[in-house]
Parts: sequence; C-alpha cells; structure tokens
Amino acid sequence: MWFLPALITLGAWGAADLFYKKGNDPRDRYSALKTTVMVGFVMGLHAIIYYGIFEGIDYDPKNLLLYLPVSSMYILSMALGYFGLRYIEVSVSSPISNSSGAVTVVLSYFIMHQTMKALQWAAVIAILIGLFLLSLFEKWEFDQELAEAGEKIDPKYTVGPIAIIFPLLYCVIDGMGTFLDGVYLDYRKILPEDQANMSYELTFLIVAILIWLYLKFCKKETMHVFKERDKGLAALFETLGQFFYVGAMSGNALIAAPMIASYSIVSILLARVFLKERLTMKQYGAIALVMVAIAILGFYDG
Repeated sequence: MWFLPALITLGAWGAADLFYKKGNDPRDRYSALKTTVMVGFVMGLHAIIYYGIFEGIDYDPKNLLLYLPVSSMYILSMALGYFGLRYIEVSVSSPISNSSGAVTVVLSYFIMHQTMKALQWAAVIAILIGLFLLSLFEKWEFDQELAEAGEKIDPKYTVGPIAIIFPLLYCVIDGMGTFLDGVYLDYRKILPEDQANMSYELTFLIVAILIWLYLKFCKKETMHVFKERDKGLAALFETLGQFFYVGAMSGNALIAAPMIASYSIVSILLARVFLKERLTMKQYGAIALVMVAIAILGFYDG
C-alpha cells in the first residue's frame, strides 16, 4: 500500500516547509548551509539510532556508493532550495519546486513505459495545474499587498530569470532524483527500502559534517545546533517524511511522486493557520482542485 505513506509524507514535508520559512534568516549569509547541516544531522541520527540500533539492520556500506546517484540529486536539490529562499518568496518558490512530479511522470512514462488509467492521468494533470495556479495567485496577492502598502517590490523577490532559477533547478533535479528512486525501489528493485533510506540519510550526514567543518574552520562561523529551533523542527519533519516516502515510492512511484509533490499545499495552509495569513477564494479553489486529485489517486490504491 502506497497511499497512506504518501499522505503522511505529504503532511510531514508540508510542516517542514513551514519551519523552513520560519528558520530562514536573510541576514545570515550561511543560513542555507546551516539548514543543510541540521537536516543532515537529524537524518544521520535517525539512520544510526532507528535502523542501526533499534531495528538492528545489517547495513552494507557499499550501498552508499550504489545509491549515490539518487542521494546526490536529493541533497543538491534541497541545498539549492534552502539557498533560493534568500531570493524569492517561498510561497511562490514552493509550488514551482514541487512541480517536480511532472518531471518524474514524463521520465517514468517515456523511459520505463509505465502506464496509468485516464482518470489517474487527469488527477496528475489537475495537481500540476493546481500548483501552477497557486503560485500565480500567491504572486498576485503578494504584489497587491505591497502596492496597497505603497511599497516597491524588492528586485530580488521579483519572478524573473534570476529569481526563479533556484526553484526551477530544484524542480528538475528533484524530479530526476525521484525518477531514479522509482527505478531503484520499484522498477528494478535494486535496493530494499531500508538500505536505500539508510544510504540517503548517512550520505546526508556526511555532507552535513563536511559543511559544519567548512563553516567552523574555514569561515570561522559558530553554529549553535541546539539553538536552531525552527531549523531543527524542519529537519525532524523532513526526516519523518523521508521515512514514509520510500514506502510510497516502492509501492507506486509513478502516481505517488506527483501526489507527494503537492505538499506545498499543506505548508501554505499551515502558514495561514499559525502565521495568521489569509487565503483568497482563488487560492481555496486551487487547493480544492489538488485535494480532489489526491482523493482520485487514493481511490486507485489497490
């Protein structure tokens, strides 16, 4: 069964997105690197404590290299996403980034020759349309609020070639990573779920340690891990989502991928609840479209 793990992943990553918003400090030039460190530390601890100690899984270190093509795609896309928060509003970048499901669907359809029913295709297309409309509505609302306040839009937050390059890169690279994950976990069965997830989390830990050493000894930047509350919570939700993500991808990668990619909907809803922001009727309509599409995909979970 893939639908429930995909749903949990969607919720967890939506919550992580909220704390990524809160944890991003535009005054700190190393904020993105520090976020990467926190996520790597938490994922690494999860791999060691849960899989290694609690589950007692016998891990083969060579899988670090075997799974590296997938791990590198995910880690690179996430690091670019964190860095991009300095240049574009996350409410705009998140839906663009999470349209990576479209990349996965195209690659899976044309390379792995997987098939879907017509209604499933319609649901996937509806998710992508909903994400696009949501990003458009968010941008309109953002511009209108600034205009009403008599403020000029900071050039670094305008949606142009420079501003959107980071979410676009995230979209393409993450989509390629998700496609490869489908090959590893579902299509070719190259690795079992636990070995794949441990490989990813341990690789992320290695990257985090290298970045931490770089910040400490090369940039003389002190990072107080236990004081990074929002980054820490983002890392915890990110890891929770990753834990269930591999189960969803091993069950039905082609359909689970675009469904999970819609987690930006959850992050925007949480932002409205906890940050007291408001939604327009157009935004509610786009969210409803995505939710209906998710329900359709869930109906086909057999």
